[in-house]
Amino acid sequence: MLHEASTRHPLVSVLEQVDSHSCPSQLNFHCHSLCSDGSLSPEAIADQVVQLGLKHFAVTDHHSIGAYGAVSLRLEQLERGGSVIPTLWTGTEISCVLEGCLVHVLSLGYDPECAQIQPYLQGDTVIGDNLEASKVVEAIHVAGGLAVLAHPARYRISFIQLMRAAAAMGFDGAECWYDYEMLPSWRPSPLICERVAALADELNLLQTCGTDSHGFSLAGR
Repeated sequence: MLHEASTRHPLVSVLEQVDSHSCPSQLNFHCHSLCSDGSLSPEAIADQVVQLGLKHFAVTDHHSIGAYGAVSLRLEQLERGGSVIPTLWTGTEISCVLEGCLVHVLSLGYDPECAQIQPYLQGDTVIGDNLEASKVVEAIHVAGGLAVLAHPARYRISFIQLMRAAAAMGFDGAECWYDYEMLPSWRPSPLICERVAALADELNLLQTCGTDSHGFSLAGR
C-alpha cells in the first residue's frame, strides 16, 4: 500500500495508467546495461528507446546507477538533433530477503545522492541487516523513490504470499506485466500476469511493466 510520501511521487500518475499493452512500446521500467549484466551500452539503450517511441523508462541495473548519466547525455544529444525523447527515471534493481526468500526490488524515481540508498549502489548485494526487505524499502523511501517487487512469480515461494507481505511492509508496487517465458519478442505471460495484476489491485499496489532485457534488444529479454 502506498505510503503517504509516495502518493505525491510524480511517477505515480504514470504507473496508474499501466496495463498489459504498455510494454514494450510505451513504457519500460526494467532493463539492464553493461553497467551490470546487460549487453547494451547506456548510449545504445538511449538510441533504442527513442526508436521504439517510449514515453517513460528506467534502466535498472543490479546495485548500480552507473548508466543513468550516460543515458541522460545521449538523450540530450538526440533531442538536440530533433528526436522526441522519453522521460528517463532513475532506477536500480536491489536484492533483498522477503519472507525468507531472496527477491529483487526495483527502486524507481529516487535520489541516488541520498546517503541511505548508497550501500545498495555499490555493485554487489549487501550483507547483514541491510539485506532485509524492510531496510531496502526504508532506504528507497528516504531517497524519495518507489519500491516495486520485481517479477513476483519468479521466486521459490508463491507470489501471493510475497505480494501480501510486500504490501504489508510498505512496498509501493509490483511488476505485474512480465514475460515469464522469456520469449525473443516480449509479451506478458498469459494468465499469471492477470492474476498478479488482480492481486496488486486488491492490495492497492501500483502496477509496473518491463522487459528485463539483458540482450541486445529492449523488445525482448
